[in-house]
Amino acid sequence: MSKQIVYRSVFAPYFNSFLQMKEQMGFGLSKFQEVFKELDSFFLTTGATEPHIARAHITAWSETRICDKARTLYDKHSIIRQFCHYMCHLGYECYIHRLPRQNWPPFIPYVFSHEQMDNIFQASDKLTLPYRSMTSVLISVPCLIRLLYSTGMRIGEALSLKNEDVDFSHKSILLKRTKNQIERLLPVCPSLFEVLTQYKACRDRMPIKGISAPTASLFVSTIGKPISACSINRWFREILVQCGIPRRSDGEGPRIHDIRHTTAVHSLIKMVRDGMDIYCAMPILSVFLGHKSLKGTETYVRLTSEMYPEILGMESSITSFVFPSNPYKEIDHGND
Repeated sequence: MSKQIVYRSVFAPYFNSFLQMKEQMGFGLSKFQEVFKELDSFFLTTGATEPHIARAHITAWSETRICDKARTLYDKHSIIRQFCHYMCHLGYECYIHRLPRQNWPPFIPYVFSHEQMDNIFQASDKLTLPYRSMTSVLISVPCLIRLLYSTGMRIGEALSLKNEDVDFSHKSILLKRTKNQIERLLPVCPSLFEVLTQYKACRDRMPIKGISAPTASLFVSTIGKPISACSINRWFREILVQCGIPRRSDGEGPRIHDIRHTTAVHSLIKMVRDGMDIYCAMPILSVFLGHKSLKGTETYVRLTSEMYPEILGMESSITSFVFPSNPYKEIDHGND
């Protein structure tokens, strides 16, 4: 298991076996682990002695989550519901509750302009440590940001890459651990290939045992440890400051995940301007991004039509249904 958390409540062995099952199915564990950590603390506080979850337990736990936003609470309830189903299959009676209504406001991602992305690349190259430190992730930041923009990866997918996942001979990257548990093969363009080659050559000069081993992490700190998303997010906020890109008024971004949204919009614009019909471009973009269906990809068509209205004139009549009258209606793909 990637990150071991010690649970101490009566549910501890069941949390661990559930996580093991999810890991074998190819799921990322971080969200499950954090929710189980909260539940573990809750059941320790309430003094639970039997592996049984009643309706009153779920209600009481929900009342403790006063700082969670509606979307966050929904995700946590979804995990708890899965765990209750799992416990029932094991023979322990647990209450299967309904998920709360999805009544949070629509999320509109931030899409960087081409000029802003150029500035972000330049700023990442100029980052320096404000103090002396033996541990730093700066060696990986410039390459990582370019990788995110070139491939449209999610940050979690990029940080989970192993050395063996990058095929330099065929200029491709194999994503094994993805949000939707669907492996996908991504091409490496010439400019990204050059950046990856330079990064690997620089990284491999660090005197760290096993740093270039096939199963070792691709992106590491100066002591050879895998990079955490928190570390990258901190440096990305510094990059935004250096570029003069302000925080949104709601405090929700721009985020490093918005590079993925930017890649999608920029890719769609390029395909349409190169003469491809949007109706044909959408399935290609959907596969490239690793979406389960076209529904997740339609968000980027709406964003493109709003930000680049001239694209509307390039669409054919067969794809007119793609653009709704309200370009932001029902947009809720903040983590796609």
